[in-house]
Amino acid sequence: MKKFIIEPSFLEIFPDAHIGIIVCNGIDSRVKEENRYAGYLAECQKAAETHIAAPEFIQNPVIKTWREAFYKFKTKKGARCSIEALLKRVSKGEVLRPIIPLVDIYNGISLKYGVPVGGENIDTIQGDLRLTVAEGGEDFITYGSDKSEPPYEGEVVYKDDAGAVCRCFNWRESVRTMLTEETTNAFMCLECVDPAGHQNLNDAVTELKSLIESELGGTCRMEILSKDCPEVVIE
Repeated sequence: MKKFIIEPSFLEIFPDAHIGIIVCNGIDSRVKEENRYAGYLAECQKAAETHIAAPEFIQNPVIKTWREAFYKFKTKKGARCSIEALLKRVSKGEVLRPIIPLVDIYNGISLKYGVPVGGENIDTIQGDLRLTVAEGGEDFITYGSDKSEPPYEGEVVYKDDAGAVCRCFNWRESVRTMLTEETTNAFMCLECVDPAGHQNLNDAVTELKSLIESELGGTCRMEILSKDCPEVVIE
């Protein structure tokens, strides 16, 4: 039985965090129609403009909140929250291209709601998955690399028994557990560290669950985890 566990070391830094979880089983994320989600992504990019309405990028609430969050733990120089990276591309007028259906769907939700969204292949997770603080030295190989770049001691990470799964909270993920077209059982997570955003997070999780079920089949269940409910079975 695999679990996802938010550990006390993380909650000491972010006591008000809510982590939205969707466990997906039996989905089909193979590309069957090229550019099927191009229009969907374009609509979500348009919606995302509301999150970057301030003239100075860093002063937008979504960006400011996550910049402040990243100041609270040890990070790799230049590391930024995943939603900041997406919104930066929108601000530059870039067009997001489809990747695979599951990733396209969750990128759209991330843009629409202004929340970080990520996912991992449950079948490649070894042991329990934990949101915690790194000891330093955990194995970590990211996409496009062939060497391990371990997290720093004190860095917020997702990790399992084999090493780090995602570095700097939600910055960059391990190639070992990344979602692919072959993924049939997926762990999705959406993150919020500001109590004012809890309802927005809940709405985002609910819509993502609905879209995955309607578009990719299978079954999904969702949970909102916090200090009051810090773990859930994912397999």
